[in-house]
Amino acid sequence: MLGCILMLTGAGAGWMYWQLNDNIQSVDIDNALGDDRPERAAAVSTPSPTASSSDEATPSPSPYPSVSALPAGALNILVLGSDSRSGERNSELGGGNSSGARSDTAMIVHLDSDRTEATVVSIPRDTLVTRPSCPTSSGGSTAVAYNAMFNSAYSVGGPVCAIKTVEQLTDVRMDHYIEIDFAGFADLVDTLGGVTVTTEEDIDDDKSQLHLDAGTHHLDGTEALALARTRHGIGDGSDLGRIGLQQQLIKAMLEEATASDLLTSPTRLYEVADAVTGSLTTDTGLDSLGELMGLADALSGISADDLTTVTMPVVTAPYDANRVVADEPEASELWASLR
Repeated sequence: MLGCILMLTGAGAGWMYWQLNDNIQSVDIDNALGDDRPERAAAVSTPSPTASSSDEATPSPSPYPSVSALPAGALNILVLGSDSRSGERNSELGGGNSSGARSDTAMIVHLDSDRTEATVVSIPRDTLVTRPSCPTSSGGSTAVAYNAMFNSAYSVGGPVCAIKTVEQLTDVRMDHYIEIDFAGFADLVDTLGGVTVTTEEDIDDDKSQLHLDAGTHHLDGTEALALARTRHGIGDGSDLGRIGLQQQLIKAMLEEATASDLLTSPTRLYEVADAVTGSLTTDTGLDSLGELMGLADALSGISADDLTTVTMPVVTAPYDANRVVADEPEASELWASLR
């Protein structure tokens, strides 16, 4: 009887693992962009541990996937928040239907080589850039566009064009890509048990449907998403105010993940995977639970105090008061520091 129970448990876990793996959408960035890209950071090889005699016993079967370690060395991961209204829940959370999809949030997550510190660099979506020619799904390519809004790259060419635009802007190789939609972000926060943030001013934004008095609040997923999208109810109403709130949320989420042992517990990671994998798009190097758990393992030694958040230095565009451009030489110095 015990053997039957263990067999059924293993089969159920195996089916769940397959189902969650199947939920993750992926894009083969390396194949799409080829070799015309910035160089990868030099990997540092580490020796494999030698098993001792006490380790030679056959381990007990685990229902969880084995962790696929990420390559040693510094890593740069482009994280995009999509404002797609595809699907009933995304439409509801986004406040109605909207055509197409844009990169509502863009962050480069830089992990240092020893995985003890991380830097998150936000790129304002209203930044005017030279959008490069990008490959299309039909085998053609888009035209180069000058003074194009940064977030238009995703609109015209999806993740591939977004990454190519970031790499041209920064001359920094993006080793991985993660995209999450409205529903996935809200579900992630709910699975963490909510997040605690402190706002320094009242927020009254009908467009994001968020109304908060200044002070400390514990937000559920829907409220946290509204905070991440808020810009009309704070500061001058620009995207820069919203970026400050998003960076505050990232630190709050890392604090919750650390407090709940999320990054070191296979059980908790499975709960998160079950909640968000259907809302994730990654590059092919992160499109399995084992690889995503490898990323969690790389992040497990980093606390909120070890996380630095910055925004790409920008100034108002001289020819459009509603847009910004990179502030040089400060922006180039930032990218050089990541390289």
